[in-house]
Amino acid sequence: MKTWKSILPLIAAVAVLAVTCAVPDSAAHPSAKRPYFALLVVGVALLAAAAFLLGLIRPGFRARYAEKAPFLSGLLTFLCILNLLTAKMATLPVLYFPSLDRVFGVLIEDAPFLGACLLYSLRIQLTGWICGAAAGCLTGVAIGFSRRVRYWVYPLVRVLGPIPSTAWVPLVLVSFPTMVSASAFLIALAVWFPTTILTSSGIASIPNAYFEAAATLGASGRYTILRVGIPAAMPSMFIGLFNGTTASFITLITAEMLGAKYGIGWYINWQKDMMAYANVYAGLIVMSVSCYGMITLLFRVRDRLLVWQKGVIKW
Repeated sequence: MKTWKSILPLIAAVAVLAVTCAVPDSAAHPSAKRPYFALLVVGVALLAAAAFLLGLIRPGFRARYAEKAPFLSGLLTFLCILNLLTAKMATLPVLYFPSLDRVFGVLIEDAPFLGACLLYSLRIQLTGWICGAAAGCLTGVAIGFSRRVRYWVYPLVRVLGPIPSTAWVPLVLVSFPTMVSASAFLIALAVWFPTTILTSSGIASIPNAYFEAAATLGASGRYTILRVGIPAAMPSMFIGLFNGTTASFITLITAEMLGAKYGIGWYINWQKDMMAYANVYAGLIVMSVSCYGMITLLFRVRDRLLVWQKGVIKW
């Protein structure tokens, strides 16, 4: 069964390549410089064949690959259908739905410029994310362990936190000297709220038996916070960081669309104004891959720090 599943991506890639080559392109779509989609499918077919052969000699790899094989096959099928509806039959509006050849062509031909825009955006993103994550963790821990802080700060968090960070754009733009610092502040605000709420909720849900056992063993207040409270609240803390990360990318795009002179959000907005939707989709793909990479890295950090709860935490 595992062997049968592991060959599905190869079969799907060959079928998609056959359909792509057999059905002629529509004259309504501007042609790309090269058949990028067909070349991509060829590359996927070669990788799928290599993965299938490797699975024959390594059962462990075959089992892991077989779990992902149906999804990869479905993704190839979806791209094939999309290619038929755009480049082949022009069923979808040509202006707003360019062919996959043109979208992938932008990713390859404009890679240096897209990379420069991405690096500019990541500088703002990481600056705001780090500041927001640190502030959220500290605020959540303070609310969770201090009654005084909870009395004075928690009502403000509940009132101000739910306001979307993008709603503060008019005020922030006139309060900060540069667009970079203003965007970083908005991103930090987007990360701060969910991290604060879920960190404090995680501390509040810790069983009292943990603290009683620590007190019985003579643990100080500082030791109890650092070695008992924070580790026990980390699963909730990471969920807040996950939510804040996705919100931060939304805030980044919005902030760059409003006033930035560079960056991936600015690139998407610029290409939209020029009606170059192939470039818009290419920018969205770059942003999606970046967000996926950051979330995956955060998962790896979580798994490393919370190895003692492996298989228990779900998100």
